[in-house]
Order: sequence, then C-alpha cells, then structure tokens
Amino acid sequence: MNDTVVARPCWTVLTKKAEDKIALIQNELVQARTRLESLQTSQQRVQKMYDEYRDSLNRSDSQSLGMREAMNQRQFMSQLLTLMQRVKTDTLYTENAIIGIKERLVAAERERIKMQTLADQNAQAVRREENKKDQRRMDALGVMQFNLKPQT
Repeated sequence: MNDTVVARPCWTVLTKKAEDKIALIQNELVQARTRLESLQTSQQRVQKMYDEYRDSLNRSDSQSLGMREAMNQRQFMSQLLTLMQRVKTDTLYTENAIIGIKERLVAAERERIKMQTLADQNAQAVRREENKKDQRRMDALGVMQFNLKPQT
C-alpha cells in the first residue's frame, strides 16, 4: 500500500502563471497610462500654440501682416487644429485601451484567485490526509502497545 500523499504541483504552477500574466497586464497598463499622460501634455502644448497664434492674428494693435504671411499663419493654425484632432483621437483610443486592459486585469486576477484557491484546497487536502495517516499510525501503535501489555 502506498502511504505517500503528494501535493499536486500543477496548482502552484498555474497560480504562478496567473501571477506572471497579471504582472504583464499591469506593465501594459502602466505603459498605456504613460502614453495617455504624454498625449494630454501634447494636447495642452498644441492648444497653447494655437491660442498664441490665434491671439497674435486677432490682435488689432499689431501691424498688418502681408497676405502671404497671413496665409502662412492661417495654414499653420489649420495644421495645428488637425494635429489637435489627431491627439484627441489618440487620447480616446488610449482611454478605451486602458478600459480594456483594466477588464483583462480583473479577469486575470479572478483566474489567479481561482488557481490560488485550488492550490490552497489541494494543500489542505494533503494535510488532512497526512493527519489521518498519522492518526491511524498512532491508533495502530496504541493497539499494539495495549496487546503487548501482560494481561492480569
């Protein structure tokens, strides 16, 4: 009879794998948040440049610009508006990506908890079996000692 009870290592391996997946997703989330911050900074910078050009173009006290200079400035402002729209689009895309990453993180965390629970249950079952074996050995030893006592 085989008296050895062995813990299944698969649950701990799966728990470790789930933890690694969570670490990767968290890293991805940090990168996405960094990108979002960068986009927001870029948006503020472009908005500031646009406001400065608009103010200088609309200033009544400034000297009259030549037609070519005014056209160049308006074209540049148009390019800034296009760039601002692009940054806003990228920002929305990144915000949606962050939402998706957070959902994946929650799912991965659930999976990790499930694997950890299964690993804990397996370890607990192994301990119970070991305790039962120890109790049987103690009972057998007690019966043997009782039987070896001289009967009076």
